[in-house]
Amino acid sequence: MVRQLILRVARADREQDEAGFALIEILCVLAIIGMLAAIILPSIAHVTTRARLESYAVETAALLNADRSAALRRQVHVTTLVDAEARTIRSGSTGRVLRFPDDVAVDAALATRCADRSAGRSIDFFPSGMSCGGTIALARPGNGYEVRVNWLTGGVEIVVR
Repeated sequence: MVRQLILRVARADREQDEAGFALIEILCVLAIIGMLAAIILPSIAHVTTRARLESYAVETAALLNADRSAALRRQVHVTTLVDAEARTIRSGSTGRVLRFPDDVAVDAALATRCADRSAGRSIDFFPSGMSCGGTIALARPGNGYEVRVNWLTGGVEIVVR
């Protein structure tokens, strides 16, 4: 009887020890998860959202409008440089540069000649309010926007692609 009681107590102790996880086991699992996250998360590509793409289009339109306003206000010729390969747009009045991320495709349809000179990489605004015109397309898979500059009025509009 004493022997049975000792065996029951030993068995109960063993079952109680196996009932839960030790703190060290939980810490090891959390450390492994943390290391995996540190390795995997930086390699996941940061994708431009639809809202952020729309924000880029609005920023581009605002920059072009500012250059047009500067040309009208100062009565000078203002040139906005568009470099689609480098994904940049440089304001001719303020020097501000817009840079777009790698996952945003930038395409520009610009006039090859404007005001009796070669253009091709810029949108020019004149003191009269006119411009050389052009279209800057910002796109990513699934959606896109076009920022259009009217050559006659110099007006800037955003069109969903």
